[in-house]
Amino acid sequence: MSAPASAPSNPSPTSVLFARGVIARLAYWPALRIAVEQGWGGPESADKRTWLASVLVDDFEEQDPKPDVDYVEDRLLQVMADEFDTVLEDGSAEAVAKDVVRLWAEVAAGGTALLAEFEDRADKLSGKKIQAEEGTGDNSDWEDESDEDEDGADEEQAPQLLDHQPRPQKEEPQMDEDGFITVKGKGKSHR
Repeated sequence: MSAPASAPSNPSPTSVLFARGVIARLAYWPALRIAVEQGWGGPESADKRTWLASVLVDDFEEQDPKPDVDYVEDRLLQVMADEFDTVLEDGSAEAVAKDVVRLWAEVAAGGTALLAEFEDRADKLSGKKIQAEEGTGDNSDWEDESDEDEDGADEEQAPQLLDHQPRPQKEEPQMDEDGFITVKGKGKSHR
């Protein structure tokens, strides 16, 4: 006997498509990719990415009215801060949130074009390392006063190299025929 198609354990086709799209969209979000590749969430960073996707899917399935862009953005920023110790100020969470909300609207209406686009973009980046530099950003509260010159200029200068004269090499010790090493004095006068 087979289980009925409407059993609660089987997710709806809309939920499956939406989950696939969310997973794909998160897979090519640069901030999350870096956090996972660098292990900012610990050894289970990849699992946390999957967990984030499931949380977003659950939010859309369980809430009425459905989450808006601000809610999804706040959720993304909260998870990045709590699980990956990362504070994002680049606006990328808002872009991902807009995409997730658009994806839900499209999939709920029976469309799959956005899902296909997200999966295609994720597949193209699969296995590629992301190149990024860790920085404090332009609007950071953190300042290092030691970087400023005395006249207040903010430009960075390369450190000056010291003129290093090579030291004269020490002479090899000389052994006499009995195996003793001859010790030479430093000055001109030998006593």
